Formats: sequence, C-alpha cells, structure tokens
Amino acid sequence: MFYKSRKIFTRLADRLLEGLTWKKFFLIVLGAAICSFGIHNIHQRTAITEGGVIGMMLLIDRWLGLPPAVITPILDITCYLLAFRYLGGRFIRISILSTVSVSLFYDFWEMFPPMLPDLSGYPLIAALAGGMFVGIGVGLIVRQGGSSGGDDALALTISRLTHWKLSRAYLFTDLTVLLLSLSYIPLRRIVFSLITVTVSSLLIDWVQNLKFRRSCTECEGEGI
Repeated sequence: MFYKSRKIFTRLADRLLEGLTWKKFFLIVLGAAICSFGIHNIHQRTAITEGGVIGMMLLIDRWLGLPPAVITPILDITCYLLAFRYLGGRFIRISILSTVSVSLFYDFWEMFPPMLPDLSGYPLIAALAGGMFVGIGVGLIVRQGGSSGGDDALALTISRLTHWKLSRAYLFTDLTVLLLSLSYIPLRRIVFSLITVTVSSLLIDWVQNLKFRRSCTECEGEGI
C-alpha cells in the first residue's frame, strides 16, 4: 500500500513539475517567500485590507454571514476554473506549486516573532512597503507563468480577454471590491488599501515585463 501511494505521489509530482526548470522553480519559491513575508509582517499587523478574493471574502462574511472557510475556496476555485479555460492546464499546474509555496511560507513566518517594526502608527509607510513586498513577490510568480491565488488567476484571465495591461486588470478587480467594502469599512482605511493595491498592481506588471540585458559575452559572440 505504501509503495503504491508513493508511486502515485511521484507521478503527480512529476506531472506538476513537467517543463519547469530549476530556475523557474527557485523564482516561484522566492516570490512566495517575499509576498507572504510582506503580508504577514505588514498587512496583517497594520490591518490594511486587500482587494480581490480576500476583500470579497471579508465583504461576503460581513453581509451574508458565510464563514471564510467556505467562501474562500469557492471564490478561488471559480477563478481557477476561468483561468483553466482561457490560460490552459500549464498555468494551473504552476499555480498549484506557487499557491502551496505561499501557504507553506505563511506557516513558516508564523513560527517567528515579527521581523519588521510595527508600522501601525505609520499607515502610509505600511501601505507603500506592503505593496512593494506583494508586488515584487507576486510579480516573480506571475513572470514564471503561475499565480499565488485566485486574485492573480482572475486578473490574468481578464487581461487575456480584454487585452488590458495586467496592472489595469488587477486594479479593476481590487478597486471594485474596495469600493464595495466602503459599505462597512471607514473611508480613511480604504484610502491606504487603495495605495497598497495600486503599488502592488504596478509592480506586478513591471516585474512581469522586466527585460534583462544580455551579458557582454553573449553580445560579443553575436557580434553586437
């Protein structure tokens, strides 16, 4: 029984990692570490809410009383089903790896005391710093062809269907949820959430499209 279970697990792991280089794997894990570090040490401590799936989950919980444990997987699965239709199976495989990596790093960071100063008294700095961590971390994951959650999957699907820039798709989903959240969250708190989602959206787009210069050795070899 143990041998069969291990064999099945090995096949699933091989299938999941098919076509994934060690470099891509490393960058996905690095992105998950950066993103989760920022959310754990900044967003959660300063109570800066997010848009997307997390914000929608909080909104539904507030007005319909449905528990997050039920709403979150429903929203994520819905986003991934849309992504599977328009972005393909390879995207879903990479997203499974990145989503698991983010979850594992959340557990990892929670094993330690806060590693950054408490920015609760400086919400603007918290919004900017949090947006930078999320933007760079998620940007690295999206650059490898995956997503860190349903938010990314939805934004990528919208970008594919509308031909919008990815930052515009992120802002569309985040701003829609944050505007609805004004029904129960004070405007002052929403302002800082708008700042953090704007920063993260622009950075995700920038990291995804970042072009690196080739080395001088490669240029010389091509006669450039």
